[in-house]
Amino acid sequence: MKPFTNLSVSVLSLIAFAHLLRVLFGWDVIINGLHIPLWASAIAIVFFAGIACMLWRESHIRK
Repeated sequence: MKPFTNLSVSVLSLIAFAHLLRVLFGWDVIINGLHIPLWASAIAIVFFAGIACMLWRESHIRK
């Protein structure tokens, strides 16, 4: 796996994990007085984990 691909998969996985922790612990996020709902993190988990998995799988395809 190339270094940039490895770094990208790691960062995307960490972002998905942070959103998972937010959902599990019910942490509130308020940005400029706007409360961000928990369901937004649920969508973000699917999005970031999906991209990380697709990138990891793409890097392991043998040509």
